[in-house]
Amino acid sequence: MQGIKERLIVALDVDNLDRAKDLVGALYPTVKLFKIGSQLFTACGPKAIEMVANIGAQVFLDLKFHDIPNTVKSAAATATSLNFQSTGKDPAVFMITVHTVGGKQMLEAAVRGAKDKAEELKVKRPLIVGITVLTSDNPGANTAETVLERAGWAKDAGLDGVVCSVLEAEAVRKSFGKDFIIVTPGIRPKDANTQDQKRVATAGEAIKSGATFIVVGRPILEAQDPLRQAKNLLSEL
Repeated sequence: MQGIKERLIVALDVDNLDRAKDLVGALYPTVKLFKIGSQLFTACGPKAIEMVANIGAQVFLDLKFHDIPNTVKSAAATATSLNFQSTGKDPAVFMITVHTVGGKQMLEAAVRGAKDKAEELKVKRPLIVGITVLTSDNPGANTAETVLERAGWAKDAGLDGVVCSVLEAEAVRKSFGKDFIIVTPGIRPKDANTQDQKRVATAGEAIKSGATFIVVGRPILEAQDPLRQAKNLLSEL
């Protein structure tokens, strides 16, 4: 099991590189993992990954690839090649996301693309995790069943794990074992505003439910003291 600091991923959900760099500079090395999603990547592209890597941290590239198999294969290969981290053996991008609803062929293509590129470059292949049901979706009678079904698709296709809410994490862990990666977004401090997230939980609840990584965005980004808030969340772990 990785150390406590390697379980918290802070989402850099901002729209410019300067703001992202300020946040990473303030949080590292207390926080060693940062998520770059659609907003920051659309604004800055690979420069955002390079910035995080230059500071010494690693990136969870959350672009939720969902397209025809060949396109997703190429995208996964390209993500694997974004190796700006010149020191050490670990690449800058340590984990990427794909949509499980893309189907088995697409999921297998993502694994193949990342694996082939990693072998070509002689770098470590990034973990690949599948999006199941977004945490902004209201919980329904079939949500847990849907998550487990899609997690099964991910497992069968060779993915390393899935992204799901804490509410489904325990069932996923029981069904797919201790080595299956579970990433849980929608993490909020106790009594915090849930905003547009519907299926939320605290950091401590996430870990107790079997989460491998927790993803935290606005509770840290919007805090008066982001570093203190990050330390408070780590203390729950």
